[in-house]
Amino acid sequence: MGASIPGRVFRMSAPSPLGTLYLAAVDAGLCAVDFAEDRKGGPLEIGRAMPTQPSHPHLEHACRELERYFKGALRTFTVPLVVSGSPFEERVWNALLRIPWGSTLSYADLAREIGQPTASRAVGGANGRNRIPILIPCHRVVTRSGAIGGYSGGVARKEFLLRLEQLS
Repeated sequence: MGASIPGRVFRMSAPSPLGTLYLAAVDAGLCAVDFAEDRKGGPLEIGRAMPTQPSHPHLEHACRELERYFKGALRTFTVPLVVSGSPFEERVWNALLRIPWGSTLSYADLAREIGQPTASRAVGGANGRNRIPILIPCHRVVTRSGAIGGYSGGVARKEFLLRLEQLS
């Protein structure tokens, strides 16, 4: 995986309709969102051994925005994001940010969007390595046939997010 996130990591948990979310931030912005039962040494492991403070402005900002998102009152996140991956992964993640609320793209469409039309599987891999799900909307990518496909947080969560965006 790409370079590590620079700086001291601050963490907090937040309730959501999807279960507890674990958020991590550095002074430059939010760097990870993780689902409670999916903690397998991923991005939040970075911060476990480091000192933390009770809160951080980026974490508080992200929590307020996530709360509004889950109520259907927020369609675009403004909390600064810090991503760390290969140049290819970062192109995929930036393209994900351009998928409008309530819309979906296929993995093939996303590959074309980044100028690599034969890279559907690689796009799927990069999509699965997104460390900031929901805010970087990897849930908006589906299979060519329109089927849900996979999701690092589980297909039920992906279905919930897509339904939320269709109903709001």
